[in-house]
Amino acid sequence: MRTFDLAPLYRATVGFDQIADLMDRVLTDTQSAPSYPPYNIEKTADDAWRISIAVAGFAEDDLSVEVRENALIVTAKKSKEDDGRKYLHRGIANRAFERRFALADHVRVTGASHTNGMLNIDLVREVPEALKPRRIEIAKGDTVEAKAVEAH
Repeated sequence: MRTFDLAPLYRATVGFDQIADLMDRVLTDTQSAPSYPPYNIEKTADDAWRISIAVAGFAEDDLSVEVRENALIVTAKKSKEDDGRKYLHRGIANRAFERRFALADHVRVTGASHTNGMLNIDLVREVPEALKPRRIEIAKGDTVEAKAVEAH
């Protein structure tokens, strides 16, 4: 197994702390990444995604979806016990979990739904107008005033 030392990156760059932290977290998490519950990440449009998490056995009240500090946090806690049931075999895992997803800048959660044992969370990237590229029209002659034209 390979390990990477990102210390030279921290010494040689300024302002790239988030990228280095993300790389460090990803490289560390791959060794002990939890596999429960299973999930899919689907690209639904150019700037839109859907995360689908298999949450069989959990009701809407047992689930929590929260966005905090550029992280999407999905948690589930079983509110009811087994109601005195006696199992001969218990193969359906419905234990509590917490799953975290790092969100890029300007990615926002637009909604969540729980259908047929699947928790679907929709995300979209909304870049502010001030950060969108714009074309500057070149004036003829001695005119100093510039006009901004929206990029298509």
